[in-house]
Amino acid sequence: MKAVVCEQFGPPSALQLRDLPALQPAPGEVVVAVKAAGINYPDTLIIEDRYQFKPSLPFSPGGEFAGVVEEVGAEVQGVRQGQAVIGFVGWGAFAQQIRVQPAALFPMPAGLPFEVAGSLLMTYGTAYHALRDRAGLAAGETVLVLGAAGGVGIACIELAKAMGARVIAAASSPQKLAACRAHGADETIDYEREDLRERLKAITGGRGVDVVCDVVGGRFSEPALRSTAWRGRFLVLGFAGGEIPRIALNLPLLKGCAIVGVFWGDYLQRERAHVVADIEALAELYTQGRLRPLISQRFSLEETPAALEAVRQRQAIGKGVVVP
Repeated sequence: MKAVVCEQFGPPSALQLRDLPALQPAPGEVVVAVKAAGINYPDTLIIEDRYQFKPSLPFSPGGEFAGVVEEVGAEVQGVRQGQAVIGFVGWGAFAQQIRVQPAALFPMPAGLPFEVAGSLLMTYGTAYHALRDRAGLAAGETVLVLGAAGGVGIACIELAKAMGARVIAAASSPQKLAACRAHGADETIDYEREDLRERLKAITGGRGVDVVCDVVGGRFSEPALRSTAWRGRFLVLGFAGGEIPRIALNLPLLKGCAIVGVFWGDYLQRERAHVVADIEALAELYTQGRLRPLISQRFSLEETPAALEAVRQRQAIGKGVVVP
């Protein structure tokens, strides 16, 4: 089988495409034929040894996928050969096959194409957990999404709209903001050319926003936090901008707001029953036409390094998918 392999830590250009022996499941393991694997920002960090999880070399990157169970090892229960599944792993999905523990797999709901299912968990799963569970978003509230044109950003826009919120999308170019509007954003801010705080004051009439979804970090986090309304919730989803901001703790005191961490990967491990319910809810929203995942590009295994470089440089709009 073919796989994209990281043999030494470095940029995407250092990745190699290799022919490897077909995988066989050990007792307690499952081998899945990968039909689609989502490309995410953490994939660019893990190959440079800059992520909180540290695989041993060599390894294949790729943290989420959809596919069909090929072989089931001894002692495995609840998974059957031929079953369509969604998987979330730390790495290993940019390959034609992946060997995983059954706990990493979830039944793939009917009606989801593989390319959607294989790019749903990390983006829409994160956004749904953030807005519904961590923020307790209510209809009629206002949500600001930073880095709104990326995979998680688009998911936050669509899910906030599905929950009845008003959405303000902030991104770094007119092209990205056009994608945000196409996916439901009510207002947009080009934070590379406009003053974020002043525009938020104008849009909200000085009231501020109820919820901030921050996947960027860096220099935009503090002005966004300063722009929250009373009892606002600032959701920390990631640091795609590369810089972890240092926030003065007098700000949440004065604003009466909360800074809330969103670690979907740990939520997946600790609260599996809730994750299963989330996947079913997302699938229903998709079949109702209320979610329209923006799969902007499809890549072969050979094209994976270039796809990761685009994400690394924050040039990607929506979600890219590797189709082995």
